[in-house]
Amino acid sequence: MNKRNTQQRRHSIITILNQQGEVSVDELANRFSTSEVTIRKDLSTLEKTGLLLRRYGGAVAVPDESAGQFSAKLSPNKLAIAQAAAKLIKDHNRIIIDSGTTTAGLVQQLNDKHGLVVMTNALPLANAIHELENEPTLLMTGGTWDPHSESFQGQVAEQVLRSYNFDQLFIGADGIDLERGTTTFNELTSLSKVMAEVSREVVVMVDSDKIGKRIPNLELAWQQISTLVTDDRIADSAVKNIRAQGIEVILAPYFDQAL
Repeated sequence: MNKRNTQQRRHSIITILNQQGEVSVDELANRFSTSEVTIRKDLSTLEKTGLLLRRYGGAVAVPDESAGQFSAKLSPNKLAIAQAAAKLIKDHNRIIIDSGTTTAGLVQQLNDKHGLVVMTNALPLANAIHELENEPTLLMTGGTWDPHSESFQGQVAEQVLRSYNFDQLFIGADGIDLERGTTTFNELTSLSKVMAEVSREVVVMVDSDKIGKRIPNLELAWQQISTLVTDDRIADSAVKNIRAQGIEVILAPYFDQAL
């Protein structure tokens, strides 16, 4: 079974699930003329990207209250990137999660981590972190509200950040300049730089279609970045170029929603 047929089948499974509310492994195996082992693998992959919930003998649709605040904004690809990034987080780590839709997906992956300290500058993210069952210690930057980025910015936020040190920063970007680093449309980049300064490791989370975008405002130079997490549509030449900068590149599977 080639990759395209696998994507088509998984897309069809989500369509059936949304129509029926639940499906069984046996039903899907008969419908697609494939093995139950293959269907179970499909369901496991789709659950990891937040598209369904596994149940004994099958799966059910994600209820609205379980889908989370960001489910409407997050594509399966952003969730896959978030899942890959979450594997870098160890129990008891002190992390910063910057505002953004891709970084928001990371919150959903934190429930199996223990003893976390999580700082954010975004109210929606803080609310989502507060709802986690494992109850990580939540810190907020405070500062001046910026409606463009829907986050707190400014000197107060910077001063709060400098009062701590962190293991990891998870941050998005509007674009990736292969020569310079991450770029953004937002001219308020000073807080991002402070976040990077107080973090031992900087993890950038972006879709591959942002690779090569040369937006005027440089946010973080390659020297400040440790790891790039993106999807596997990125060109091999771009991966080679980024790794040449000393950056670890982690590739999440791309889920073709057009299929």
